[in-house]
Amino acid sequence: MNRMMAIIEREMRKFFRSPTLMITALLFPLVQLIILGNAFGGKIRDARVAVVDEDHGPEAVRVIEAFHSIQANVRTVVMVPRADEVTAREDVRQGKLEGALIIPPQFSRRFLAGENPQLGFVVDNSDQFMASSLQDKMNELVAGLNLPAASAERITSAAALEIVELYPYIDYLKYLLPGSITLAMYVSVMIGGGILYIDDKARGVHEGYLVTPITAVEMVLGLNLAGAIKAILSGVTLTVLGSLIAGLGTAFEPMRMVQWFLLVCATSLAFNGMMFLLMVRVEDPLVPRALFGILNTLLYFPSGAIYPVQAFPKWLQIISRVDPFSFAVHGFKATLLKEASWSAVSHDLLFLTAFGVVSLTASSLLFKRTM
Repeated sequence: MNRMMAIIEREMRKFFRSPTLMITALLFPLVQLIILGNAFGGKIRDARVAVVDEDHGPEAVRVIEAFHSIQANVRTVVMVPRADEVTAREDVRQGKLEGALIIPPQFSRRFLAGENPQLGFVVDNSDQFMASSLQDKMNELVAGLNLPAASAERITSAAALEIVELYPYIDYLKYLLPGSITLAMYVSVMIGGGILYIDDKARGVHEGYLVTPITAVEMVLGLNLAGAIKAILSGVTLTVLGSLIAGLGTAFEPMRMVQWFLLVCATSLAFNGMMFLLMVRVEDPLVPRALFGILNTLLYFPSGAIYPVQAFPKWLQIISRVDPFSFAVHGFKATLLKEASWSAVSHDLLFLTAFGVVSLTASSLLFKRTM
């Protein structure tokens, strides 16, 4: 036990003597949370859309009034005057406009006569998110035109859908927080664990352990416990800072704190076991650096941290089902965003703990206590 604690003490002293390393392990996920959380998930504002009126009838006036209502209230669009369809279409093609609404000749006459009148909407579909948002707003505009006149009926017979939202509004910054916490621990394990271990082997520091009576199991546990402590510090720090930035006050309730702290510990154990298993037979110090980006892409993006897993193709969903990132992200979402009970995170805690134990056991068996 004392020999294992000596390894942990050495690793932690080395970690705290490198403030740049500590800042790097925390800064990257925190910056990603702030930048991506504010860059994605927002609503389209002030998109430049032309309205070309080739009808000048009463229904065309209603269309323009409805467009002004969208501009004044939800501010999705800004009207840009254009004289004809050809000019508007070319401006959309050249990127000067995001779209153009065309009111064709005879629109009012055909509308009042019930002859299937149609508006034209030219949209730049190279940006699917922008195009979808503008199309939704134009569809709402047309639906408003088609509403019947006010009725004297007190009770309507039409079916309706009432939406019941279980949770308060969750913006993208909050949605991204569980993935950022998980990524912080991964970066800490990769930089403060995997890379340092290989660098020690390359510099010959590893040989100093081999001339002592320390066993392979003690060495593996000592190195992994030291790495887990580093990851726990990163996870706790980012959970606290991220919750404050995102405005998640419920994260500091006693039960929530116990839940996410246990998730941080289980995730740290799983990540350290996984990385040590991957690095236990590696000799070249360039290998972990080359694997850093590959593993980040392979583990982080399929986890559901930035996009729902249900939208993935089947082969990517299979990766997600065995990805420890997925269980960590799911657990943090349950406790931080949904304020769920223990039953919602127990499966994640069990998988991450079992994954870490199996990885450490395999690492001990594969570890070579030789030069």
